[in-house]
Amino acid sequence: MLTVAVLALDQVIPFDLATPIEVFTRTRLPDGRPAYRVGVCGATPTVDAGAFTLQPPWGLAALADADTIVLPGCADPTAPVPDEVRDALRQAAARGTRIASICTGAFTLAATGLLDGQRATTHWLAAAALAERHPAIDVDPDVLYVDNGQFLTSAGAAAGLDLCLHLIRRDHGSAVAADAARLSVMPLEREGGQAQFIVHDQPPAPRGSALEPLLRWMEDNAARDLTLEEIADHAGLSTRTLNRRFREQTGTTPLQWLLRARIRQAQHLLEATAHPVDRIAGQVGFGSSTAFRDRFKRIVGTTPNAYRAAFRRHAHA
Repeated sequence: MLTVAVLALDQVIPFDLATPIEVFTRTRLPDGRPAYRVGVCGATPTVDAGAFTLQPPWGLAALADADTIVLPGCADPTAPVPDEVRDALRQAAARGTRIASICTGAFTLAATGLLDGQRATTHWLAAAALAERHPAIDVDPDVLYVDNGQFLTSAGAAAGLDLCLHLIRRDHGSAVAADAARLSVMPLEREGGQAQFIVHDQPPAPRGSALEPLLRWMEDNAARDLTLEEIADHAGLSTRTLNRRFREQTGTTPLQWLLRARIRQAQHLLEATAHPVDRIAGQVGFGSSTAFRDRFKRIVGTTPNAYRAAFRRHAHA
């Protein structure tokens, strides 16, 4: 079980604080065991969180035992970061601890100097201020998150969810992250300028929907050269009615849903096997490896080989 320490400083933004607590606490491994131990740390016995006062159960000393430290944003990102906080974060970084910031939490991380010379992001409203205060950081306001390996930063509000799912995928692979995404009711895909190494799960149909059996059949037969007409025949519907119901219940078309099912299966194969990319293309129903690579990059945001390099080791770990 990995330990996540969420650091709460005065004026912490409650949404940013709650996001990693909820996402990591509810994440389960395939055998049902918790994937993470999560605790809130504070530099002081009480923390002003605006609408309420927080009493963190852990102190700064707990950062030494964390595998990941998450820095939520604060209402005033320009407020001085206490020396003891900077020192504790630097010491954790020297031990190899992963540190991730949400929203204006990037200012806390930047104050340590650990982001100097690296690319980072924060809430778009605060990006100019971050760049001005820390000119050694390459601030990119147009992405959901930036992964530099040991240090990660995310944009505002919901981008913290994207970052948490990305970390879960790095730690435990796509299957565990897919479950976490469903619990978080995350959308299929969010717009962002960088590669989105997050779960590209299927858009769910409402529970009890008449489409549920059809979706299972489509996923089971995704490797076949299915046509819209064959899918409609299996459902006992006209193609026009099938398209309408798909739009109503999944927000996409049958063939687009099928493409994403194939890409999701490819992600699992890239993580779990050593099969060549050309073989995986055929296994998941693409007629050519070129078409597969093109579609994979458009949906996932990176190439199959780059995806495998980023996630296969973590999935096996």
